[in-house]
Amino acid sequence: KGTGAVPREVLGDLLRALGQNPTQAEVADIVAAAPREVDYNTFLTILKRPDGFKPAGTPVEFIRGFQVFDKEGNGFIGAGELRYVLTQLGEKMTDEEVDELLKGAQIGPDGNVNYESFVRTILSQ
Repeated sequence: KGTGAVPREVLGDLLRALGQNPTQAEVADIVAAAPREVDYNTFLTILKRPDGFKPAGTPVEFIRGFQVFDKEGNGFIGAGELRYVLTQLGEKMTDEEVDELLKGAQIGPDGNVNYESFVRTILSQ
């Protein structure tokens, strides 16, 4: 039988499962302020917070971000550079998360990824 509460460490996963897009910093702040066990009413308060959560972004916004790293201006960046961008800049991802994303990427024989196709594939999942 359940307790009617969840550990605060799973709040980020719960929010994402419900279609929210909290940043890692937002999750850290929420977890730090939450009681050790979060009941339903407390979770609803978090879910319906006045400022909401930052939207995921549009494909065009992500594509523009990758264009910065497209030195040739041809719509491709190296898979290694893509990994670096995703694990080291901005909202950092783990290597395991990037491995999962790259499973769906079409990496050419030259080791490059068409980032527009990559973005559209990821956002359609």
